[in-house]
Amino acid sequence: MPATGPQSDLTRHSTLFVVVVALFVTNLLISNVIAAKAILIFDYPLQAADLIFPISYILGDILTEVYGFKRARRVIWIGFACNVFAVTAISLGQALPAHPDWTDQASYEAILGSQPRILAASFAAYLVGEFMNSTILAKMKVWMEGRHLWMRTIGSTVIGQGFDTAIFLTIAFYGLWPNDLLFSVMLSQWLFKITYEALATPLTYLVVNRLKRAEGIDVYDRDTNFSPFALGK
Repeated sequence: MPATGPQSDLTRHSTLFVVVVALFVTNLLISNVIAAKAILIFDYPLQAADLIFPISYILGDILTEVYGFKRARRVIWIGFACNVFAVTAISLGQALPAHPDWTDQASYEAILGSQPRILAASFAAYLVGEFMNSTILAKMKVWMEGRHLWMRTIGSTVIGQGFDTAIFLTIAFYGLWPNDLLFSVMLSQWLFKITYEALATPLTYLVVNRLKRAEGIDVYDRDTNFSPFALGK
């Protein structure tokens, strides 16, 4: 399998690449919708979104491992833009006057409405977490010369999800929840997401290997500018 550099073949978007991007964005948007529900799994306090949001990190790993950091960076920003658009559309729907016969405005706002503090927490956590995850994975791939994918995916998730979870819960709930509760939820969610990634490792290996064979690429980010804002480089 040819190993290509970060500058190669960035303009060709194969069907498989588009499918992975679509899954990434869809998973992100659905996670934000179902996040309003608090759940309890084996006595661990979680959000409903915790059941699927870690998939975005798995897909991020796949994008970075196969297509390189430069493409993954663009996809992360695409996901952010789609999220902003979705929030704007939902907020517009919330602000529009309701039909006199429609009595579900409160339910609409309870499920889909978000306070500015929650939105700020979500946006900041997403960007920091995803870019940390992708950057660490790409650099570890070069350091390890492409070996030990399991170590790279789990290692990057430990850091990326750690930042994601800590940033979101701190911005969203610090001062509103007791500190011991905040730390307990933070730790529970972080451990759950790491376990999720570890259990998904065989599937990640399968998808990565098949994509590399189908696409004929295996990008190493040896000379990549890892700034999140270097979209043209």
